[in-house]
This record gives sequence, structure tokens and C-alpha cells, in this order.
Amino acid sequence: MTKSPKPKPLLQDADKPVRSRPRKQRDPAQPNLPLDPLPDRIEPCLALLKARPPKGDDWVYEIKWDGYRLSVHVEPTGIRILTRGGHDWTHRFPAIQQAALWLPVGTAILDGEAVVLDEQGRPDFGLLQQSLGGRGGNKSSSDAILFAFDLLYFDGHDLTQSDLGVRRYLLESLVPPNAQGDIRLSEEVEADGDALLRIACEHGLEGIIAKRRDAPYRSGRLGDWVKIKCIQSDGFAIVGYEKSSASFGGIGRLLLAARKGDELIYVGGVGTGFNERSAAELREQMDKLIIGKPAVDTGRKRNAVFIDPKLVAEIEYRAWTHDGKLRHPSFKGLREEQDSAAVYELV
Repeated sequence: MTKSPKPKPLLQDADKPVRSRPRKQRDPAQPNLPLDPLPDRIEPCLALLKARPPKGDDWVYEIKWDGYRLSVHVEPTGIRILTRGGHDWTHRFPAIQQAALWLPVGTAILDGEAVVLDEQGRPDFGLLQQSLGGRGGNKSSSDAILFAFDLLYFDGHDLTQSDLGVRRYLLESLVPPNAQGDIRLSEEVEADGDALLRIACEHGLEGIIAKRRDAPYRSGRLGDWVKIKCIQSDGFAIVGYEKSSASFGGIGRLLLAARKGDELIYVGGVGTGFNERSAAELREQMDKLIIGKPAVDTGRKRNAVFIDPKLVAEIEYRAWTHDGKLRHPSFKGLREEQDSAAVYELV
């Protein structure tokens, strides 16, 4: 796959500029502080899903990028790129690795999202998966770029107890706004949250992220970061599929389940979102997991093939029906175990 063309500016018709506030140049003289040990890994801060953007001056906004969460470690011995689950994927992102080597810093840990952009400059999860060889593949992607949105360690100093404003200030000294390399800044957007969400949805983006301006970096899903989506998108276990000779890969519909406690509950099927390539790869993986008895009660299904529910599909959907099924679902791709693929939890 060739590099995507230079993307068009996103949210270009917003009322306020889509860029971080101008910053003064960082003073190269480092403060005389004791050095902190470089951590081997920091558990990521995760965004809590909300229906509407929070209000108030203590919140700042960014675009929500649809890809793989990564932490990029710039270390004295070289670069390490870790997934959300802590797996080393350095070899799978050579362009990001090379860009990290060029950063003007001795040691650092950047938090960000690896994406592949389409021709309109929008992140496309399916293109990202294709560039990596599909779920379970081991290809390297030179098309993926990193949108960096946080800096957790900087030249011998642990920044996790510093507020977001300080971390962003230092991040922008490494990754300037408007940089167009393989590591780019996920810029803060000066806009009202509701207006920004509306514009993001109009541009076909996944949603926005709101972050507390004065919060330290805390691992886990504690509410310092909030995500607001244009369309719901979550992971569901594949428990089988219905065969169809008229569909790509012979897949009429995937049969999906969510988790409720220790059990899986059937939540309906999805028959859209596949192309010839993704359906063929999916069928190959599912046929390795065929079982004789369904893992969950799916009701009576014609031409159904049941599989061990080890695959997690990322599904876009509009809402839930009154009987607990997904409304207007569409298949986006398979989530990787190394990306901490999680099955949706029913309340």
C-alpha cells in the first residue's frame, strides 16, 4: 500500500481554529531536579464513555482517533513501541519507530494512537488492519502514523503527577503543531464541546475526547478523560455465522454476543461492513474455531456455523432495540488480543 495523500484539514469550518494554543519556545536550560528512573511501562489512562461533552473551562477537547493505542518509549538503547496491553510491537511500526529516533529528546514516553488515514484525512480502522496483515497477522505497517496526545516522561523526569497543561507544553516542544511526519500532534481544539461534536460527526469522525486541564495522568478509567462518540462502537464476541452463497466469504451474518457477568448473551447479528478481503480473512480465522454446540443460545438459525468465542469484532451501531439487540450494526474489523480487546459488558 502506498502512503495516503496529504489529508485535507479536519473540522475546517469550525468557528474557532483547530489547533493548540500558541506556546512559547521551551527554555533549553533544564531545571536542576533529581532524575526519575525511566519506567518499563505505564498503564494507560482510559476515557470514560459519556453521552454528551462536559461543560466548563476546566475541560479541553481533542479529536478521537480510531486506531491502536500505543506508547512510544525513547530509551538510551533505542525505541520501544508498546500496545495498550503491554506487548512489544516495535517491529510492526517502522515509520513511527524511525520518527521517534529523530525526536529532539534523550528519553521520553509518548502516549498516542496509531492510525491509517483515508483520502479525506480521516482515520480508517479497516485500512490500519489491512496494513498490518489483518488480525493475527505479523506484517509491518509503513502507512501508520502516530497522533501523540500526551507525554508521560521527559528527559529524566516523570510527568505523570504534572497536570495536563504542563505535559502538553513539553509535548509540543517535541512534536510541533501542524507537523506532518509519521509522529504528529493530536491538537487541542478551541471550540464549544457540543459544537465540536456536531462538526466531528458531520466530517465522519468517530467522536471527540474531553480531558481535565489540571488533572495528573492516572492509569485506568477514572473520569479524567471522557469520550463522546458520534456512533456507538464496541467489541462483541463472535459466536458463529450464518452461511450465504451470495455474500463475501460465504458469510451472511456474524452472530454476536456481549458479556454479562461470567456469561455471554446473544445480541444479534451483523451482515454489513465486509469487503472481499476482510470477509475471506475472517472466514479463514472462524473456520479454525468451529464447534459442534453453540456457546450461547442464539435462537433458531438456518445454515448457522458455531465457533469458539475467541474472536472479538469491533462493531459500529446506532442503538439497542427494546429486546436487547444491536440496531443498524456494521462490522469494522477484528480486535487484537495485544490491544486488550474487550467484550462489551451489559449492565
